[in-house]
Amino acid sequence: MRTILSVLFLVIYLVLSLPIQGILWIYQKKNQVKADYISLRIVQWGFRVIQFFSGVKPEIKGLENIPNDEACLFVGNHLGFFDVILTYPLMERRTGYIAKKEFEKTPLLPIWMRRLYCIFLDRSNPKEGLKGILDAISHVKNGISIFIYPEGTRSKNGELGEFKAGALKIAQKTNCPIVPVAVTGTDDVFENHLPWIKKRPVQITFGKPIYPDALEAEEKKHLSDYVHHQLEDYLREQRS
Repeated sequence: MRTILSVLFLVIYLVLSLPIQGILWIYQKKNQVKADYISLRIVQWGFRVIQFFSGVKPEIKGLENIPNDEACLFVGNHLGFFDVILTYPLMERRTGYIAKKEFEKTPLLPIWMRRLYCIFLDRSNPKEGLKGILDAISHVKNGISIFIYPEGTRSKNGELGEFKAGALKIAQKTNCPIVPVAVTGTDDVFENHLPWIKKRPVQITFGKPIYPDALEAEEKKHLSDYVHHQLEDYLREQRS
């Protein structure tokens, strides 16, 4: 029943929200920022409804660590679809996600994703990948936070994989704060027993922000490793 309700709601939501897209397209010509925030709240509401149908009530820690006066780079471990469904409603500021190119083929969903500054990354095309990172850098400079899963794909065993090269260039080029986001349990909500959604315990921890320019020279030089270790520590705390 959880799966049926969630899927049915998502389909109805995407179809019925099409007229809203038209209204927002017109309104953004008058006030882009306000149109962005209206879009953000509408999508967050939709995700909260899916969360309600799933029965999942995540244990959330560290919301106070999210900077409220500047854009940041959220760096999370990736376990499954519910990573986004459960974290996006917690974003106060405009935030776009780095998503794989394949999502562009999903009916209707990419319309909302583009409006919310999500960037579709083609991992098989280095040139397009670079363009995606440059777009993300531009968004951060314009006050829009970016959420990235630097492993490049979801973990199949729950362990944090290696970060892809260049994943943290967004922070290095903008000196925006990096907020580690540790998540456990989301794979057991959906991926571990496809196609059914199950009510399972989930933990989400927002770590203390990391400012690249405030790090020691060696830490700054190996920023990817440093952030990886920080995220691993938060995941270890959740599992203990």
